[in-house]
Amino acid sequence: MRKRGKLVARHYKFACFTCKVAAAALLAVFLLGLAPASQAASNGMLKVGVLQDPKSLNLWLATDAWSSRVLGMIYQPLFVREPKDSKLVPWLAAGEPVYDPGKMTYTLKLRAAKWSDGTDFTAEDVVFTGNMIKEFRIPRQSSKWSFIDKIVAVDKHTVRFELKRPKAIFLTRTLVTPIVQKKQWAKLVAEARKSGKPLSALLRESADHPVGTGPFMLEQWKKGVFVYMKANPYFFGKGQTIEGYKMGPYIKGIIFKVFGTADAAVLALRKGSIDFYWNSIQPGYLKQLQDDPEVKLFVSKKSGLYYLGFNLRKAPFDDMALRQAVATIIDKDFIVKRILGGYGEVLYSVIPPGNTFYYNPDVPKYGHGMSNDQRVKKAYEILKAAGYTWEVPPVNAQGQVQKAKVIRLPDGDPMKEFTILTPPADYDPHRAMSGQLIQEWLRAIGMPAVSRPMAFGALIQKVKGQHDFDCFILGYGKLSLDPGYMRSFFHSRMNKTNGWNMSGYESAAYDAMATESNNAMDPKLRREMIMELQNMVMTAVPYVPLYNPTIIEGVRVDRFTGWVQMLNGIGNIWSFCDIKPK
Repeated sequence: MRKRGKLVARHYKFACFTCKVAAAALLAVFLLGLAPASQAASNGMLKVGVLQDPKSLNLWLATDAWSSRVLGMIYQPLFVREPKDSKLVPWLAAGEPVYDPGKMTYTLKLRAAKWSDGTDFTAEDVVFTGNMIKEFRIPRQSSKWSFIDKIVAVDKHTVRFELKRPKAIFLTRTLVTPIVQKKQWAKLVAEARKSGKPLSALLRESADHPVGTGPFMLEQWKKGVFVYMKANPYFFGKGQTIEGYKMGPYIKGIIFKVFGTADAAVLALRKGSIDFYWNSIQPGYLKQLQDDPEVKLFVSKKSGLYYLGFNLRKAPFDDMALRQAVATIIDKDFIVKRILGGYGEVLYSVIPPGNTFYYNPDVPKYGHGMSNDQRVKKAYEILKAAGYTWEVPPVNAQGQVQKAKVIRLPDGDPMKEFTILTPPADYDPHRAMSGQLIQEWLRAIGMPAVSRPMAFGALIQKVKGQHDFDCFILGYGKLSLDPGYMRSFFHSRMNKTNGWNMSGYESAAYDAMATESNNAMDPKLRREMIMELQNMVMTAVPYVPLYNPTIIEGVRVDRFTGWVQMLNGIGNIWSFCDIKPK
């Protein structure tokens, strides 16, 4: 009987081993894209094409998009943006925070939730996360927590934030910070404190086995090949209705397949090796995808800003009339149609229209709705009224547009040649080509502009570090929906080496209102001030907003349904909690 028992045990162990091997082989088949479409769908595994590996799974070190996409499935914040209007709604929080203006405190109730290891999520985790950020001054996070004096766990599911001073970003940025598990990170923090450089030590931690509260958890990461995430059985949202969505996840897991090039990823989407290509598809690939009945394209707005900036620290760019004339002569519609292929929107404010709560549609719109001749005539009027003259003006005595020659400044001196710095075409062809077009439009009214591509790092050093430039074209691909950057971009205190006020714009009235808006706890009052700040800055024109590209994403329609479209695309937490095998 003993021998027979041993044989049975051995057979059982062998069977288990065989099952594991078979499961691994099946996973490999999916990863290599060899499984037929019906098999992939029936197994409930979503395959997502990405271009790069995560740089790190250490939440505090990861700054790249690829790391953020994986970590965003694991670590969750107290509040998230909902799909329809991008409003902040409770996520790990159970409801809205209660404000006590007398004591300057916010009290917040938490949902009953668990970590992916099955332990309870509590107020202690929130307290620990905030205190760690404050103690180590973690980059990109510290400014969101520095104005908080104390964080108190009132009970297991209640946390109180005691503020040193009013700060609007508490609601819009602090509460969207991902929360980490005290149990896991306390050990890493204790080790980092022993180091001579605690922050560096903390950021060096690999954190390759993250414990989170999100809908998915890390199962396997083969660098350069794939990241495999399986559904988290403890996800707090499972089965709940949040903002009208019945939460899943309804899929067994996600496989992020690393391709390295857009060519390979788009081909994989067409062949059915992946279900979703998580990157904005360039116009050159659109025709072949539009003709494929098994692929659906989603075109979404993004929160982006691409713009021409002036150096207001030097003549002639310190003259507001000149900046307004330049803004008038630029044909933004032409840039969007010809350079972006129509996949973008014209910008007139430094806050893009997709940020519906704060966007001001009534700022000055230089050149809007004008033909080329009308724009030339209007720019000529602005400059002539400000004292500029020409050897040959852009508009003759009969009111006809002509090629201008030798523009002279109000003091009579000829305008010197100036440079528009852009990233090189292989880094961003849109910005490089925009620089060339703007050069030609300015030359048409006599301005001796020269567009010059420059390596991106050198360009940033010239503009932000040395302030040694005339004009530049840069952009922000993903602006925060909190408008606090209005202060960072244009407040005079930020007009310093490596400061965010790259144009050198200074206005005491703007400074005062920008600071007041960042301290306003009433969202409606703050909105009014942000509207006025947009008017002020677009009248002065330190930047000429140019365009905001749209995001174009492709999915297979034969396998999964339920994608949720919102600002910045369909690759969002709502989609991954809502998609279902078809």
